[in-house]
Amino acid sequence: MVRYDPSIYRGAAVHYRYGRPAYSPRLEALFTEELDLDGRGRLLDVGCGPGILTIRLAHLFEEAVGLDPDPEMIAEGRRAAQEQGITNITWVQAQAEDLPGAAPGPYRVVTFGQSFWWTDEVRVAEAVYDMLEPGGALVLIVHTVEGRAVPPSPGPPPIPHAEIKALVQKYLGSTRRAGQGIAPVRTHRFEDALVRTRFGTPRVIFAPGIPDLVRDSESVLSGYFSLSSSAPHLFGDRVEAFANEVRELLKARSPEGLFWDWPGDTEVVLALKRG
Repeated sequence: MVRYDPSIYRGAAVHYRYGRPAYSPRLEALFTEELDLDGRGRLLDVGCGPGILTIRLAHLFEEAVGLDPDPEMIAEGRRAAQEQGITNITWVQAQAEDLPGAAPGPYRVVTFGQSFWWTDEVRVAEAVYDMLEPGGALVLIVHTVEGRAVPPSPGPPPIPHAEIKALVQKYLGSTRRAGQGIAPVRTHRFEDALVRTRFGTPRVIFAPGIPDLVRDSESVLSGYFSLSSSAPHLFGDRVEAFANEVRELLKARSPEGLFWDWPGDTEVVLALKRG
């Protein structure tokens, strides 16, 4: 577990919506099929960030709750929901460790979109178990590249991640940062944590990623600013210098300013509350 540092994503919320690649277009269908959704019940999205997953899944439920400790992320999520006319989401500023008190159940589904690893995993999973309806599900969602087949490029060059990461190191050093500290090194799988809880061994399902995702240079830059390890505040007064170097690199690699992105397939770790 990482002790929560409120500066981890400072300045990143506005970049998160624009710079993070979307999950599989099959995600809603997978949820509906695997969890027998019928439009009823409640969704809790923990570590929701600017509500990317919350907003996308809210229409599958009567009510959705987006929970995140970062006030900028909550504000951005609320703004995005208003822009899209989505009215069945409640936004809660709190940590996962504040459950169940911060957002009492019951819930049909509780999701973590690339956020579970920031939590005290076993403790939080046990709290979620008690918040779920019988037959309800804890669902962990991440992009996964390792071991997945890479599709052919639709034309534009791939994002030059290695060169951008080298620029991040030039400005921030070789130690991977996170807020005021160092980013944790993950040495176990989600399954290793969940098997130690009442959920037991989860199922892992893969939904096909977007094979022909094309992004512009500003989206690529925002993608890096959306990461805890290269959030804007870490660069201090050199943030614009870094941004301009990235822009120059991207222009050299693609004069048209377009890049192919392959974030991988969408891995869905599904744990059911028996009942």
